[in-house]
Amino acid sequence: MSGAGPDLVTRMARGEADLRAAQRLRYEVFVEELGGDGPLVDHAARLERDAFDGFTDHLLLCDRARAPGEEVIAVYRLMRADQAAAAGGFYSASEFDLGPLERSGRRLLELGRSCLHRDYRGGQGMYLLWAALADYVAEHEIDILFGVASFHGTDPAPLEPALSLLHARHLAPETLRVRARAPGFQPMDILPEERIDRRAAMAQIPALIKGYLRLGGMVGEGAFIDRAFNTIDVCLILDTVRLDETRRRIYSRSAAG
Repeated sequence: MSGAGPDLVTRMARGEADLRAAQRLRYEVFVEELGGDGPLVDHAARLERDAFDGFTDHLLLCDRARAPGEEVIAVYRLMRADQAAAAGGFYSASEFDLGPLERSGRRLLELGRSCLHRDYRGGQGMYLLWAALADYVAEHEIDILFGVASFHGTDPAPLEPALSLLHARHLAPETLRVRARAPGFQPMDILPEERIDRRAAMAQIPALIKGYLRLGGMVGEGAFIDRAFNTIDVCLILDTVRLDETRRRIYSRSAAG
């Protein structure tokens, strides 16, 4: 699996060294930049780890022009249903009731721990990852993509426009509508739709979430306040049936630069 270059390539993690490189990048982004933490985070070694890492696939974006050991500049953690069964459940299940997805009978893939090195943001990095992800989805015949995406901070008040817009315009149908769990549940239908400043709301929504929305992504009911990770999380859901040929062509052109 490879991406455009000449120096940027995508591939799956191949062993312990690759996993550690992914965890180091996650530490830079989630811990140092965003102030997150967790019981298995290794501050001495600067590794952002958790109990699910050993059960998942890790999709990497590497820059071969960087120094040895520093090549990994983006990562996606991928967990299929069979891997989740071995791990004792999906990561997202600690924050959201995934019952509607699990009862759907569709083939599921959880996306998580997505991050990009600060020096590569605004370029083609995420497009390359998504192009590689599309190959993975096709290979494993995935029907539903889902996962937690985050807003920085734990105060919902400044995010009322964004959360309200997601609920009003992008709420998943009941058959796929997961729901945030208590006690972290945060309602998203805060403002009536006619009072939402759409421009202000879109300015608050992180680029990753906007990308999913452009591809037809939806959100579950309510957000989850994750105080340990210093985030407000929404559950994004993408039915691959909604990725029509027009979107696929646009997506492929963007990924090719």
